[in-house]
Amino acid sequence: MPTPTIAVTGATGHLGHLTLQALLRRGVPAGSLVTLVRDPAKASDLAAQGIQVRQADYKQPDSLRAALTGVNRLLLISSNDFDDRLGQHRNVIEAAREAGVDLIAYTSILNADRSGMILAGDHQATETLLRESGVPFTLLRNGWYTENYDLKGAVKNGAILGAAGDHALQPAPRQDYAEAAAAVLSTDGHAGQTYELAGDEAVTLGDLAAEVARQSGQSVAYHNLSADEYARTLAGFGLPEGFAHVLADSDTGITRGELATDRRDLSRLIGRPTTPVTQAVRDALTA
Repeated sequence: MPTPTIAVTGATGHLGHLTLQALLRRGVPAGSLVTLVRDPAKASDLAAQGIQVRQADYKQPDSLRAALTGVNRLLLISSNDFDDRLGQHRNVIEAAREAGVDLIAYTSILNADRSGMILAGDHQATETLLRESGVPFTLLRNGWYTENYDLKGAVKNGAILGAAGDHALQPAPRQDYAEAAAAVLSTDGHAGQTYELAGDEAVTLGDLAAEVARQSGQSVAYHNLSADEYARTLAGFGLPEGFAHVLADSDTGITRGELATDRRDLSRLIGRPTTPVTQAVRDALTA
């Protein structure tokens, strides 16, 4: 059988770029890979690898239809632009259906079907769009990235802030999630599957702070705040007030166990244990 043409959206971002590199390592020919980007000039390094670079914008349906021509499998990475994010996803899904894409893999959020986090709302609605689209799909319900925490900044400031109390989450580096996406895109049998993706290791933010302190040799403590106080603190650091509220609300999701799972879908897909927290911290501090 011919190698399917695989497209990845948002490939100038961290997760998309890592996924393309993981696909190459899995032996997918560069000529069978397509990256959809708003600004092709920013993907010159990918073009130099032989990957097809096509201009497309989530907010421009015509660009999406043209860019998805001839694509068999698509990784739809959720938009980081919160201006009608659901509408943006709808544009991609409809363009994929019109282009005859065989499979859409969508990066949703861990435990999306039971999550009460504000951040989960658009993911829940996008999952509904996929079910109604008629296009075969796979749900990659990604948990928290280790990179969500500024660990170098924690060393500098002596603290990790949050509102999760002593409740656990299961973070993993983006690299692990990228390898899982590459496994789904490059092998068969994933249509209709929902993967709950998270690190094998459960840690509290206090555990994370203690590991940063151990490796850095500096005093780093976890400061637990109320969700409202955390949101105000983040806004004081310059984050938009609405986004600060979303991040603080996500910590309340941690207290409800929404960023933890007893499934081991991530390690099963990548064929190895997920990156240990000790290694993830080491990588973050030496990056």
